[in-house]
Amino acid sequence: MKKGLIVFASFALLLAVGSPAFSQAPSRSVETVMIDNFDGNDSDVTWTWNVQASRFVTKDYPIINTFEAMPNSLKAVAKADETHKVIGAKVKFDRKGDNWMEIYPEKDGKPYEIPFRGNVKTLDFWVWGANYLYFLDLLVRDADGRIHIIHAGNLAFNGWRNIVVEVPTYIRQHSRLRSGPEQMTFVGFRITTDPDEYVDDYVVYLDHFKYSTGALAYIYDGYELQKADFGDDNKAEKDGQ
Repeated sequence: MKKGLIVFASFALLLAVGSPAFSQAPSRSVETVMIDNFDGNDSDVTWTWNVQASRFVTKDYPIINTFEAMPNSLKAVAKADETHKVIGAKVKFDRKGDNWMEIYPEKDGKPYEIPFRGNVKTLDFWVWGANYLYFLDLLVRDADGRIHIIHAGNLAFNGWRNIVVEVPTYIRQHSRLRSGPEQMTFVGFRITTDPDEYVDDYVVYLDHFKYSTGALAYIYDGYELQKADFGDDNKAEKDGQ
């Protein structure tokens, strides 16, 4: 009798522990994905960057451009024979107050939201501060269509600094519906002035924007069937015309 109980317990343990290894991918697998290094040599980057500002911006501002530069900490791992660039923006406002500037991706002359992969854990980038008391936020859109603000601290420092921010767990990154968005998207960087800070001449630079993700977190056994065509896709398009 004891031998039978041992065999049964071992079988039950095998079902409880072993089965998931065959039915789903490991969700703890983490990888780093480069969004944009701003060097202009990545074929996966199909967007450009643009800038906009709030209503009291000075005429002909803001300005955005790329420059040959990179943080010293990255030079140790960079190839010396390659040209490395950063993206920079300059802005002036006509008066102090709650002013802001946004640096955002663009495609075909329209704002473009960069899709993330997997379950994003952290956002990682380098930013050059001009020692103004301005505040930096990242804007993301969740799988329900809502925009969230992720605070990245203030820019009251000189030179380059590596910023790593965690993505809050309350942000829904994937829709539970077949017809819902497949992933969270990146909307842009927002820089907001402190109401008492000077606003006559401000510049900021960004480099090496990437993220860490559990890329396999939403890959499950049979994932490829989620978007299977039942033959009604073309019919639905015709009915909608």
